[in-house]
Amino acid sequence: MFCLPVARSVDEYLADAPIEARPILRRLRRVIKSTVPGVEERISWGVPFYWYQGALAGFAVFRGHVTFGLGGPDLPERMRKELGGKGYVTGKKTIRIRFDQRVPEKEIRRLIRARARLNVARRRKNRKG
Repeated sequence: MFCLPVARSVDEYLADAPIEARPILRRLRRVIKSTVPGVEERISWGVPFYWYQGALAGFAVFRGHVTFGLGGPDLPERMRKELGGKGYVTGKKTIRIRFDQRVPEKEIRRLIRARARLNVARRRKNRKG
């Protein structure tokens, strides 16, 4: 990761990020906030992270790319293969987006919706029992 100053807000994090990373960071922010209304945005672990009845997702800038990550279960294997076929490098919970790549919005929206549903279901289960 770049040695960015410690950000107190997502706006600060984006302002301190390399210019070539900012369009990706702004797009990810819009995708997350528009996919899950009511999501809470804050800096966690030094990076922008989003909470919706539990950990949802976040992103961080690195040299040459931005990494999007889920705050829970691993990416489904079929999603990893689908993204790999489109030129994205994936980890167990992450998608690496090079500065010259578009944000895979459709896939990220699917992942975020699924994670939000899981968070809601978990919270309901915990309240019952």
